[in-house]
Amino acid sequence: MTIQHKFIEFVPDVLEDKVLYISVEYCSAIHKCVCGCGNQVVTPLSPTDWQLTFDGKSVSLSPSIGNWNFECRSHYWIRKNKIVFARMWTDEEIKEGRDKDKKMKKKYFFSSKKKKK
Repeated sequence: MTIQHKFIEFVPDVLEDKVLYISVEYCSAIHKCVCGCGNQVVTPLSPTDWQLTFDGKSVSLSPSIGNWNFECRSHYWIRKNKIVFARMWTDEEIKEGRDKDKKMKKKYFFSSKKKKK
């Protein structure tokens, strides 16, 4: 499965299927869940969230996208405009991943504040 990308300033009122909308100005990307459930997936672009790579023709997002709050609980990567499905995580793995994200953010923002002083 492939996904197109469109660089935009503002998110359109209606999202097309299989399109990743990227707003560099607002440091975010949004798309409809690729499982077909119709939920909107927002991926903030920042050092502690997702990183976007654009090679001139295709885009990749890292890390993977885990839609743990959706009923579908889909999990996939976007790599060079291709959807690469990943295995479902257990509830314990989801909790561990969220805890790791919180620690990473805390460390990043704490060390940023220390550097400014």
